[in-house]
Amino acid sequence: MRGRNLVLAVTVAACAVLSGCSDEGPGRAAPAPGPTVTSTAAPPDAAALAERYRQAGGDADVYGIEQVPGPDGASPLIVVRTHNPDTDDARFKRQAASVTAYLTLSEGVTLPHGYRMDVFGPDGELLHRWDASA
Repeated sequence: MRGRNLVLAVTVAACAVLSGCSDEGPGRAAPAPGPTVTSTAAPPDAAALAERYRQAGGDADVYGIEQVPGPDGASPLIVVRTHNPDTDDARFKRQAASVTAYLTLSEGVTLPHGYRMDVFGPDGELLHRWDASA
C-alpha cells in the first residue's frame, strides 16, 4: 500500500512539472480577474475604486476597476468593468487614458513599466485587451 501511494505521489508531481503547473512561487498562474459565467458583479474593492473614479469625473458606465499583478510581474493588469457594450476603439482609448490618469494622479499608482488592460462589458464579454507595457 505504501509503495502504491509513493508511485501515485510521484506520478502526480511529474504530471504537474511536465504540464508547467505549480502551486507555489511567483510564476504561479492565477485565474484571470474579470467577470465569470456566473457573475458580472465587481468585487467590493473594485466597485469602490470605480465609485471614486466616477466621482472624480470618470466614465459613468464604469462600475469596477481592479489592479492586479500582470503576467510578467512588472506591468500590472487593470481590469475595467463597464455597463457600456460599445467596442469602439476611440472610446476605449479615451477610457484607458482616463482610468490610468485617475489611478496615477488620484490613487498613487505608479506604472513605470506600463500596464495591461482588459475591459469587460455588461454581459461579462471581453470588449478590449490592451498591452501598453514597456
